[in-house]
Amino acid sequence: QVQLVESGGGLVQAGESLRLSCVISGSPFGRNRVGWYRQPPGEERELVATIANDGSTTYEDAVQGRFTLTRDNRKNTWYLQIDRLKPEDTAVYFCNYVPPMRNWGQGTRVTVSS
Repeated sequence: QVQLVESGGGLVQAGESLRLSCVISGSPFGRNRVGWYRQPPGEERELVATIANDGSTTYEDAVQGRFTLTRDNRKNTWYLQIDRLKPEDTAVYFCNYVPPMRNWGQGTRVTVSS
């Protein structure tokens, strides 16, 4: 039984920054990589960045150079730093394992105005 809780979203202007947080509790069921997913309005959820237990990261081209993943092992908390936000970053952001667990958190909404 895994619980995922995202926070830190909000309404911001283009060019500003946000830091999203994800607290994960429960067994990882053998998974060693956590991802951040986002779901734009009217679109399907997509994986945009990942971080493994050893700290290695991957980023999709659309977010490369602007998104940075970190984690605090002692707090079971993963962070997504988003810099130079763009209107196209508007979405509900979720964290989950890669591949994802069956259950999802409520996500945190990021809305970027121009």
